[in-house]
Amino acid sequence: MTLRGRLTSAFLVVVLGPVLLGSVFVALTVGTVNRERAVERLDHAETTVGTAVGAICRQLQAAADAVAVVPPENRAAVADQLVTRGLATEINVSDPDQLIMGRAKASVNRSGGNCTSPTRTPTSAISATAYAQGISVTATHRIDTAFLDRLSAASGTTVTLGETRIPGQKREMPPEPGQPLTLVLTATPAAEAPFQSLLLPLIVLVTAVLAVVAARWLARSTTRPLGDLAWAADRVANGDLDTRVPIPRPDELGRLAGTFNRMTRELQSYVQALTASRDQLRRHLAILGDTLSSTHDLDRILPVILRTAMTATGARAGLILLMEDGRLAARHGDGLTGDWAGDLSQRRLTPGRGILGAVAATGSPLRGTTGADPDEPACESYLAVPICAPPGEDTDQGPGILGVLALYDRLGGPGFEDNDLRTVRTFAGQAGVAVHNVRVHEEAQRLSLTDPLTGLWNYRYLREVLGREVERANRFGRTLTVLVLDLDHFKEVNDTYGHTAGDQVLGEFARRIRIGLREVDVAFRQGGEEFVVLLPETDAYGGMIVAERLGTAVRERPVPVDPRRPGLDDRIAISVSIGIAVFPEHGETAQQVLDAADEALYAAKHAGRDTYRLAERVSGVVPEGHLDAARQAPGR
Repeated sequence: MTLRGRLTSAFLVVVLGPVLLGSVFVALTVGTVNRERAVERLDHAETTVGTAVGAICRQLQAAADAVAVVPPENRAAVADQLVTRGLATEINVSDPDQLIMGRAKASVNRSGGNCTSPTRTPTSAISATAYAQGISVTATHRIDTAFLDRLSAASGTTVTLGETRIPGQKREMPPEPGQPLTLVLTATPAAEAPFQSLLLPLIVLVTAVLAVVAARWLARSTTRPLGDLAWAADRVANGDLDTRVPIPRPDELGRLAGTFNRMTRELQSYVQALTASRDQLRRHLAILGDTLSSTHDLDRILPVILRTAMTATGARAGLILLMEDGRLAARHGDGLTGDWAGDLSQRRLTPGRGILGAVAATGSPLRGTTGADPDEPACESYLAVPICAPPGEDTDQGPGILGVLALYDRLGGPGFEDNDLRTVRTFAGQAGVAVHNVRVHEEAQRLSLTDPLTGLWNYRYLREVLGREVERANRFGRTLTVLVLDLDHFKEVNDTYGHTAGDQVLGEFARRIRIGLREVDVAFRQGGEEFVVLLPETDAYGGMIVAERLGTAVRERPVPVDPRRPGLDDRIAISVSIGIAVFPEHGETAQQVLDAADEALYAAKHAGRDTYRLAERVSGVVPEGHLDAARQAPGR
């Protein structure tokens, strides 16, 4: 038998045998599947209908309970509202005098099926009753054709009221607690496909014809490898090393194809390796580009840059250091060993010392195979390049020096090559752009949230921080004290000494506020001469202590200024009025607490200034404190 004949026979046996066996199996199981599908539809429908009716019962019970618990004069209004919202068809309230009120009072249905005590008695409604304060409230839902149609649509069966004794395509749902109706579910028969009895034989016949055609085509195509070999040899001679001639059998054609494949295998594997390396580099560059464009978080950007550089060069380990306060601070490492394998947050290197310090000091890359400095990561080979800011941007260290990118121990080679140096320089340039952009963004964000005159946070940041601190205090059950401070008679300072002196007073006042606060406290300039201080985890007593301390610090030392005309004193005595409010005593939200502190500030102003007042409680007024009654000056 020829090769073409063998292939044709094998293909027909492999394809037609399972098809014939499968057709017999399908014919036997189709009838069983059809019968089981009707039972499954009824099971699903029974669950769906029971859930739907149970939900209505719970809805009615909730409506009855809602009416029962309200005061008598509000029951009718609440009942009307619940009926209007569609939570019940009728809601009826009966008192000891047998008075009925609610929607549709004249059509009270006494034969409705009770959700908690169902019976088989025919019913046209379902109801739920609640008792409270000597009265009973009954919420009723009318059972009509529209209701049954909705159940039918939801369950995929026909739902009717009544009883049945017919098994199979119908099923009776007896009443039970939470489902007081006697329902009958009728499965809708599946539509019969025309010529169903002829469909399976037709499929078998078509499959057989296709199998014969496919077998002949496969056999004919398999006998053409000699022509393919000649064509492939011509392609290889023209420089196309991707050409291959696969031969499935070890015959003469197989030996000839093996000779051809051995000729091109080594060159082809080299091309594939280069292609895979290029594609991998493209993927990492795409990830790097997406990361750089989508975030300003260095903790996310630097690991991506380092992993990409390590993958592109085959390095075992890597390290990124950035210039911080005149020293090299380790920001991210991967694959490091020894002392550098742990936490890098405290690692600092001096520029000019060691290999990494020399790169940071000179801006020139270094590579070698003799190992790094003893204070640096241990290695057999290394490559370190500077991370530079974009052209034209200078740093404290020098022209554009932001840090160092270092790689260690190139896998598969004795050391790093010139190609690796060019590649790593590219990634270091990306890192420099990212670090510079992040720092510019952080500086712009800081400037947008601070007051340029006093250096304190501004009103915009106050709203953000106050909301966050109130949320945190509420979550952990802590207190938060808010102080609102206002310089007394500040308008007179501006009018008498000029706005330049007024700015000096505001700057000195802000400085004294910062000195008198804890590290966790936050101060803001709300606008003009008004300031706000947040004291986390501080109660009213602690807030009054801080207010007393700030008032004393402001009052006891006049502010030196440059008078704008002769005869004016070069020192201005200032005082401050303070309003105090505590979360959650004086407000449940950030705005309420801030408003309460403002009201307390107004009270301090009316009390003569140079004092503080605590906001009033909801049920009364907290005792007030004052800085020094003898110093309280009337008027502005």
